[in-house]
Amino acid sequence: MKIVQHSFKFLVLAVLMFLPSSISAFNAGGDGGQVSGKQQVEEYIVHHLKDSHDFNLFSYTDDSGERKHFGVALPVILWSSEGLVTFMSSEFHHDDNGQVIVEKDGLKFTKIHSKIYELEKGATAVSFDADHHATNGTKVLDFSITKSVVGILLIGLLMLFWFSRLAKQYKKKQIPTGFGRILEPLVLYVRDEIARPNIGEKHYRRFTGYLLTVFFFIWILNMAGLTPLGFNVTGQLAVTACLAIFTLIIYTISGNKDYWMHILWMPGVPIFVKPILAVIELVGAFIIKPFSLLVRLFANISAGHIVLMSLIAIMFTLKESLGVVGATSLSFVLSFFLLLIELLVAFLQAYIFTMLSALFIGMAVAEHDHEHDHDHEISSDVEDVRGDFI
Repeated sequence: MKIVQHSFKFLVLAVLMFLPSSISAFNAGGDGGQVSGKQQVEEYIVHHLKDSHDFNLFSYTDDSGERKHFGVALPVILWSSEGLVTFMSSEFHHDDNGQVIVEKDGLKFTKIHSKIYELEKGATAVSFDADHHATNGTKVLDFSITKSVVGILLIGLLMLFWFSRLAKQYKKKQIPTGFGRILEPLVLYVRDEIARPNIGEKHYRRFTGYLLTVFFFIWILNMAGLTPLGFNVTGQLAVTACLAIFTLIIYTISGNKDYWMHILWMPGVPIFVKPILAVIELVGAFIIKPFSLLVRLFANISAGHIVLMSLIAIMFTLKESLGVVGATSLSFVLSFFLLLIELLVAFLQAYIFTMLSALFIGMAVAEHDHEHDHDHEISSDVEDVRGDFI
């Protein structure tokens, strides 16, 4: 009973942490005004899901009508037509519509829909076409430290700190203490339930470190995306694509002779069918497998954020028909239950990505001469995983 009570308190605390920041965020639209109508809500949700060049915590309008923003400016690093250009994102003054022009080293830059453009020589303002695309500017190579990059660095340093402490505890004592007690069963779970069954007893140790890194990295970032910090790292296609490419490189390099033989010249089938199967297998190995990894993670996380923010927006879009109390109550209840599901999805998506990565790696290193010897006894001892850290 105490466990249920503590779990319920934790979930309520998570909701109370998340909802206030989301509600206040809807009061601060991307254009600096209030978000009230359906179209404005949709535009804000799309804007929120994108990466940003600054770390804006909250905004408000003072008595004089001036918009105030509180946050942290991040470095903007661009490769322009004249080479490397750097400045702070605060010089854009939170503008994302191409209204503010930043001049650096004789060049002019503006930001439109989270993309930075370099204006043509002599241009003093941005010219737009019918689709609101800049006609007198070109995109530059953007190496900026964005909010997603900050999230990746913070979570990476946090993981390094946690697991370094866990490794030191393994060297000094038998039983971990503190936060290490929470990490150890999760490490054992990834090792015994994901790495060993899918890769096999002979090869699983080589890849357990990567699988642990991917699992905790995705899971913690998914959880961070549900906090007031507003990280949507795993909802960025570039991030999920990069993770999928890592898995692709690992199982491609680790593939043994049997793996490549089954791909390029499938045994046991007619000769005239083998070239066709080779093309299908190559497409599956280099396109379909990594594509399934990146799209599944990206789509599920993005969809969860969209639905959750849409439910929060009920208090604004339905306040005229349901009243302020009715719309707010309905929004809170629906958001609460969806947030519980999102907490599960955060873990589930990390598990699925890690499981599929282990499966693809296991297929690459499997020794087909012993394909019937798949029944491996999985020990539950803790000493093996502690030895991995040492």
